[in-house]
Amino acid sequence: MRLTLAPLGSYDIGAMLAAIAAFASYRLGALDASGAFVAFLIGTVTFGALQATGVTILLGFFVSSVALSRLGKKTKRERLTDIGKTGARDAAQVVANGGVATLCALAVALGWGLRYEVAFAGAFAAAIADTWGTEIGTLFGGAPRSILTFRPVGVGISGGVTLIGTLAELAGALFLAAIGYAFGVHAFLAILAGGISGALLDSILGASLQALRWCPQCARPCERNPHSCGATTTLLRGIAWLDNDGVNFAATLAGAAIAFALAR
Repeated sequence: MRLTLAPLGSYDIGAMLAAIAAFASYRLGALDASGAFVAFLIGTVTFGALQATGVTILLGFFVSSVALSRLGKKTKRERLTDIGKTGARDAAQVVANGGVATLCALAVALGWGLRYEVAFAGAFAAAIADTWGTEIGTLFGGAPRSILTFRPVGVGISGGVTLIGTLAELAGALFLAAIGYAFGVHAFLAILAGGISGALLDSILGASLQALRWCPQCARPCERNPHSCGATTTLLRGIAWLDNDGVNFAATLAGAAIAFALAR
């Protein structure tokens, strides 16, 4: 099965389906109002450009991510007091995870070549690998260590890895590549490589260039300003403006690029 470009009417159908999904996600607390609006736009473009294949890949990422985010929600809320964002995903988070894939879908619709469908899947493979690794690793991974220095880091701090979390990343990339293959994107290894590479870059950037701050009141590093205790934090390492959303966007861009390069 191969993708074919959808007629204009498919964008109307896509808009209707995307609106239903975005509203349901908002009501469930998975997305805030801004996140739901951006998800509506991404869903509309994806269905209109890539039809059922694109939507299946998108839903494979989104549904599994929402389900895992609700797993052990109370425990994760208690453990993730030092990271930048918790709770419902906002517009920036949705763009960080789905923006690159949407551009790839538009490239297919514009007739730039079907290699961009592989890039689309590679972007979501990177996003799902990172999400599965974070959600599962936070609950079951134990004490994380920096991917660069191997020193212990706080739970949820970017750049920290665990064996369980790493295996979850691999499982997520495999899951997304399998969905793509089953629905006509016959570039399993390219998508898998994109997902793994993107998740790896995410951890490396998180441990190096992403902003890490210091809370003087709690005497520990964090990614928030102010910290959850209310104290103003200072930059400890990295680039002040580069947060987790920026790193996620870079990771999905890398996943798309690697998948595109390996596609035949």
